[in-house]
This record gives sequence, C-alpha cells and structure tokens, in this order.
Amino acid sequence: MKTIADLELVGFFRQLASDYDIRVPVLLPDGGRAFGSIDDGALALGGGALPTKPTAVFFPQDDTLFAQGSGGELLVPEHSRPLFIAGFTALDLRCLKFIDRFFADGFRDDVYFRTRESAVVATVSGYCGPDGALLPLANGDCDLEFIALRGQWLVRAYSNKGEAIALLIPGEASADAVAEVGALAAIVNPDEEVIKAASALLLVDAVPDSFWEEIAVNCIQCSGCNLVCPTCTCFGVQDWRYADRLERSRMWDSCQLDGFMREAGGHNPLGTDALRTRRRIHHKLAADMTKWGELGCFVCGRCDATCPTGIGIVAIARQMVAQYGSFQAG
Repeated sequence: MKTIADLELVGFFRQLASDYDIRVPVLLPDGGRAFGSIDDGALALGGGALPTKPTAVFFPQDDTLFAQGSGGELLVPEHSRPLFIAGFTALDLRCLKFIDRFFADGFRDDVYFRTRESAVVATVSGYCGPDGALLPLANGDCDLEFIALRGQWLVRAYSNKGEAIALLIPGEASADAVAEVGALAAIVNPDEEVIKAASALLLVDAVPDSFWEEIAVNCIQCSGCNLVCPTCTCFGVQDWRYADRLERSRMWDSCQLDGFMREAGGHNPLGTDALRTRRRIHHKLAADMTKWGELGCFVCGRCDATCPTGIGIVAIARQMVAQYGSFQAG
C-alpha cells in the first residue's frame, strides 16, 4: 500500500492527465460538488457521496451512439484517452456493478462498455464523509481505493491497472496506517432493513392500489428521483439531421413522466400518477429482485434528498412497512 498527503493529490491527478481523462469531485460555485476535470474547480475528494448520479460518467444523460456522414460513412464516437474516475463510494460501486450486469444482459451494450471497460475507477473510504464521518471500505470492485486516515490517504490497488498507477505514488504505507485501516468498523445502514421489509411486502402483493393513489398525490413529475438514481437506466432514442451528418443519440427517460409508456395509438399502460409511482417502487424492490436476485435500490439516499415532496424510496418504504407490515407478520 501507498500513502499520499492531501496537498499532493492535485499534482498526482495532473500527472495522470497525460494518459487519462480525469474526473474527480470538484467544488461548484454554489458550494456543491460534482464530477469534473481537475481544472473545473477545487478538488473536493472528501465530503461523501456526490448528490448527482455517479454512474452518469459511463451512462451520460445525452449520449451520441453513432452518426452517418454526408457520404454515407459511419462515424462512431471515439475517446482519445480512457477515463480515470476518483470519488465513487463503496455504495456507488455496488450500483455500478448492478448496471454493469444490466448493460451486459441480452444484447451487450457496446456504447456503454467501450467507455466502461477502459476506465480506471478509484473509490474513496475512511474518514472522508460529510464533516469527516467514516465511509465504509470498498475492499474490491474497483481498481484503486483512497482510504482517508488522519492527515493522509492510504492507497490500495485491486487490479493490474490500479497497481500500475499506485506505483507512481512514492510514499509507502506504515505498519500503523495499515493496522488502522484493518481496525475500521463496518457501517450498518438501518434503512436497508426497511427497504428489504418493503420488498417482501411487494413480493407477496400485500400493498393495495389505494396506497399508491395516496402516495401519488404528492408527485409533481419533476423526475428528480430518476435523474439522481445510480441504477436508473431507462432512455429514449432520437435521430437528428444536421447539415453534414445524421446523428443518433440517446437521452435519459423517466418513468414518472406521463408519456413514458404512451403508445402510438394513444393507450397509456401507465396513464395515472398512481400507476407510475407504483411502477417506480415496484421495479426497484420487486421486479429487480425477481429478475436479478437483488434489489435495484442500494439505499444511497439520493432520491430522498432530492424529492421536493418527500416521496423518495426510503420514505415510501417506511410508510409501506408501517401500514402493511402486520400483513406479512401474520
């Protein structure tokens, strides 16, 4: 393992910029944090999970699939350098692993994987949460892990790509630093049990339609929940005509919008707010469990923090369990 001081991080990332397209958490003018280049703002590796969808670095909101030139030639977007992303949390890695499996299922999505497979992903853990709170260790599922200790970062590699990059860091980890990492306690998220209990209720069809009608009254179709969810993968496809080319692109879609499933003939299988709200929650907590054997919600808290009317997935799960938990117990 290697160690690097806070003040050395910017220089380290600049050193990598000749070979990689660097994306790191940076401070925004309004005081928020988002992924950007090393020159987009002050480095903000600490502070916890970013409020935006972290998986957007591989599945962007607006993504060109291919274009056709004026002579009929096929133009496929190319990236001159692979991505180096630092700032995912251990929870974000679980979300990334989930959509990796989604995009590989059936017809493998080569647009997604031509960026994903060449990328280097570095996670952050240790004492780098909000106000220095402890974030859980990743222990794998990434190329590098930056573990925040007091006054320094311990860097641990998990892949050949990660090991090659770690060799650029001169500082060797002391035995005390390694021991401190080994002593970091696992963090338990109590909301995970609430989500699991809500999932169990949905899987036995214990939640009546009246519940969704009650919840949906609060939905204003802002689609914020979908825009920040790391495991939301719905998109629409558009073709655009320009003077010198035709271009096909895809853009995120939202199951909370009225036109999400509207058919050409006018019929809409999700024609009410109640049906759309039920679909959003049922997809994550029941349909994904049935198809993948795991929930599509990893309790990152982003939708609950974003929803202006208080109907994020954890809030709904709590209400669901409070109202219908006795059905399952009985």
